[in-house]
Amino acid sequence: MSLERDIKKMVESIGLSLYDTQILHENENTIYRVSVTAPGGVTLNQCSEVTHLINPLLDVTPPMSGEYRLEVSSPGIERRLKTLEHFAQSVGEKVALSTVNKEKFEGEILSVVGEEITVLTKEEGEQKVPFRSISKAKTYFEW
Repeated sequence: MSLERDIKKMVESIGLSLYDTQILHENENTIYRVSVTAPGGVTLNQCSEVTHLINPLLDVTPPMSGEYRLEVSSPGIERRLKTLEHFAQSVGEKVALSTVNKEKFEGEILSVVGEEITVLTKEEGEQKVPFRSISKAKTYFEW
């Protein structure tokens, strides 16, 4: 079984959902970030609970060699979208995305049908973007 699958099962056992895992390098530190979600948001206590729950697993199956710091948090209001599920969960939110053909779209995610994302842009109206053509996507919040 993969580490991410094991983490997902543990996170789901306490009523949360695993959003993403990633390895980051900030300054001279390596961070293993685990992002979790829940309806209505995630509390600090829930993040702490996930940390205590998965720490023993990471002691046995480290996510990388060498030293790292575990960070458990919500993915935040402005977050990367990497999977079709991420796009589906973000219907109604603002997104900025780029395609492999260097096209850029900004607007509201209207729907996800099959592997096609429909985005309502100010400039061009509704745009249907195949999921496979997206190279980078992130939600954003207009203040």
